Amino acid sequence: MIRLFAAIAIPGDIAAGLAPRRSGLAGARWRPAESLHITLRFFGGVREDQADDLDSELAAVGGAPFDLNLEGVGAFGEGADVRAVWAGVAGSNPLTQLARRCESAARRASLPREIRAYHPHVTLAYLRGADPARVGAWVQSHNLLKSPDFPVRRFGLYSSWPGGDGQVYRLERAYSLV
Repeated sequence: MIRLFAAIAIPGDIAAGLAPRRSGLAGARWRPAESLHITLRFFGGVREDQADDLDSELAAVGGAPFDLNLEGVGAFGEGADVRAVWAGVAGSNPLTQLARRCESAARRASLPREIRAYHPHVTLAYLRGADPARVGAWVQSHNLLKSPDFPVRRFGLYSSWPGGDGQVYRLERAYSLV
């Protein structure tokens, strides 16, 4: 089984703009710049034969290039169960459509349907034992985040592997938007 997801990588200049926000929370495991991405669809553990089918289906997804920008921050979880902080993605119909096409590709590859609502974001840190009041203060102090627009000309199929400070992501395939 291979743990897979489809995502858009965050360009280096946009990741660099997030760097000043990646501090100030005890218990945070900040994601390295090269791991920052917008998940389109998390597939989870996939058999190799299904991964080949998924690759074929994602290659046929298509779509036109578009621009995105990051906007605002937030947290997943509440109170003592807060588990991550993230940068938001400004509303984008092309992004939503691309995520839907990735979901359709997964279904055609016989993968289970995603039951969670799509919430585009960039995970900045995973939290363990963070003080909820400090997380709230961090969100409040960074909530005016707005990145410059950046072009989305491709998306990728990534694998996820255990690493020293969390998961390590590897680009397995790239798919152009033309």
